[in-house]
Amino acid sequence: MVEMTLYGRGGQGGVTLAKLIATVFFRRGAYVQAFGVYAAERSGAPVQAFVRISDAEITNHNQVRTPDHVIVLDRTLISPAIVEGLKPGGWILLNTPEPPEAFEALLPGRRVACVDATSIAVEERLGTRAVPIVNTTLLGAAARMFDLPVEEAIAALADLCFGESNVRAARRAFDAVRQETLPGATASPPQRAATAPRDVLDDAVGEAPRLRTGSWASRQPHRRTLTPPCNHGCPAGNEVRGFVEAIQRGDPTAALGVLLETTPLPGVCGRVCPAPCMSACNRRLFDEAVNIRDLERYAADHGTRPPAVRPWRAETVAVVGSGPAGLSATYHLARLGYPVTLIEAGAELGGLLRTGIPEYRLPRDVLDEEIRHILDHGATVCHERVTLASLVELTTRFAAVFVGSGLQAEERIDLGEGGDGVVLSGLTFLDEARRGGIRLDGEHVLVVGGGNTAVDAARTAIRVGAGEVRIVYRRTRAEMPAIGEEIDEALEEGVRIEELAAPVRIRRAGDAALLTCRRMRLGEPGADGRRSVVPDVSEDGYFDLRGDRVILALGQSADLRILPEGSQIREGAALVGLASAPVFLGGDFATNEGTVAAAIGSGRRAALHIHRALTGEDLFPPETAPVATPEHITMHVFTPAPGAHGRVTPASERRNTFTEVRRGLPDDPVFHVAEDEAARCFSCGVCNQCDRCIQYCPEGVLVRRGEEFFFDYGQCKGCGVCASVCPRGVVYLTEL
Repeated sequence: MVEMTLYGRGGQGGVTLAKLIATVFFRRGAYVQAFGVYAAERSGAPVQAFVRISDAEITNHNQVRTPDHVIVLDRTLISPAIVEGLKPGGWILLNTPEPPEAFEALLPGRRVACVDATSIAVEERLGTRAVPIVNTTLLGAAARMFDLPVEEAIAALADLCFGESNVRAARRAFDAVRQETLPGATASPPQRAATAPRDVLDDAVGEAPRLRTGSWASRQPHRRTLTPPCNHGCPAGNEVRGFVEAIQRGDPTAALGVLLETTPLPGVCGRVCPAPCMSACNRRLFDEAVNIRDLERYAADHGTRPPAVRPWRAETVAVVGSGPAGLSATYHLARLGYPVTLIEAGAELGGLLRTGIPEYRLPRDVLDEEIRHILDHGATVCHERVTLASLVELTTRFAAVFVGSGLQAEERIDLGEGGDGVVLSGLTFLDEARRGGIRLDGEHVLVVGGGNTAVDAARTAIRVGAGEVRIVYRRTRAEMPAIGEEIDEALEEGVRIEELAAPVRIRRAGDAALLTCRRMRLGEPGADGRRSVVPDVSEDGYFDLRGDRVILALGQSADLRILPEGSQIREGAALVGLASAPVFLGGDFATNEGTVAAAIGSGRRAALHIHRALTGEDLFPPETAPVATPEHITMHVFTPAPGAHGRVTPASERRNTFTEVRRGLPDDPVFHVAEDEAARCFSCGVCNQCDRCIQYCPEGVLVRRGEEFFFDYGQCKGCGVCASVCPRGVVYLTEL
């Protein structure tokens, strides 16, 4: 990419010159960009313009900070400041009657081209003698400087409908320009602090007035960093905005690195998470939320994981349960240097990630790869069921024990007789189907419940041959706690939903079962905002549903028999530890939040608790800043853009297979779908150096040096323009 900065004054046509140069290269087949800084539009005021030229699509819309070339339209603007950030070997085109050698002391070691564009423009009657319009004249000089035929400049003028006098001026400048590489080492311009004292009036052409007018202000602008709502909404604690920004840069490995700071399971969450981060995304109020879940999956599938850390500490830790909480605790403890023993009752690791989530949602190779990366950190695995007695024994062998054994006890209701094999629990059915141990060919199946397990069981029943599947739920579809997309896909696959039906009893009817239900209706909202359900008292309030199989998916609870009676410590409603032993609790076992992301976050926090207990070192992140709410975002400055949606296997193809349904964003080397989707991020509350505050500052009192911004409060009048144009709520005002 080639970048240029143009320095001119209002009325000289600096922005037009930028567009003309861009047109020349656009005609050559390049991608181009040209824009100006319109902070001061009055005649004679200093104005900057920028040009970018590239063989690839240009996505950077910030001002140019390190130009390859510089063009100065006004002789009075020639100073060391024009070469600030200029790359070595770049051209400096000056509008001046003087030869390049005259600037040897000012611009040592630089490539300088000079042309008296002002005289040519005046002679060709372009503008006035007071304000000559030199843009088309300098276009000819620029063509010579870039070693382009003058006819290409003339063609660009014709495209933009410039008259013959402009063509003559461009030709004259092309012939008259003088070029020289000046002797001496390339000099760096002196750096001046943005808040340097000013005690004289207008001693430098083009700079802000020297009168210190800041005393007039009643307000002052400041900068801050807020918490992006996606970060705040992520139960795993992921730095969502950070990994999305890395994908926008085209660096999935950096994005994966950001995610691995907080979660060892980005490939899992990128497939099964209900994505509360997307529900919190401010962009959903503008067009649609950024597709964060598929971007997380993209980072996990395309990024390279860093080498694992090996254990080095003397203290050992036991982790009970290899579900998402246990895996997360194991990972973070191992990264902190602890030798970890992971204890799992089942034959395979993963807990409900393996036994309770069907493969069409979470392929086994994805889960296996992420577990393998966790174990690479030096964790050892032990397969045994932990009882109260063995838990007590573990506390004698390990410096600390983490219990994250999940929700092992399924909720049940007494529905009377069902018969062996006719009534199944949801998790039992899913595990048997996973192992290929059950077929339901042609059967009519009733699934009781409205959560993810119920929907998974219904969709799995379709895949193992069921002829008809009906979900029976006591509320309406709108109140179902299952992921909305999973419900949609279930309906596409032929699952039906019997709404407002509460199961009462099951009785045998030959080889099948009759499920008696009571009609319900929605009542008033409760304290949680959810509408209650009350029985419908109409005469036909009871009815029967016939099924060959009834699957109960009513939720799960923790089996607390592992814990010594009376030793539970609670923080609010959540269990956090035991009084008489170094045992820490986490995941659904402690909080019953019910999502993979919440369990991952709980496991990470437990690891930090254990580390603090064993070493005294507090690695918990500092208290977060306030959340950037929609009121902080200046949405009208953004351009509407439809979101990118992942590919989905058609319903007709997926009913009889456990092949993954959602296949993620396309990996297209031409269209860069993931990068474009990441670029839709508002970067809420976090500066991404768009420089609008600088561009719109009417006094020029806000400057950026590298990554830092400085307000010159001696000149700032507190007008608030910078705060009003900040798209992300970073710049704000305080009263004096």
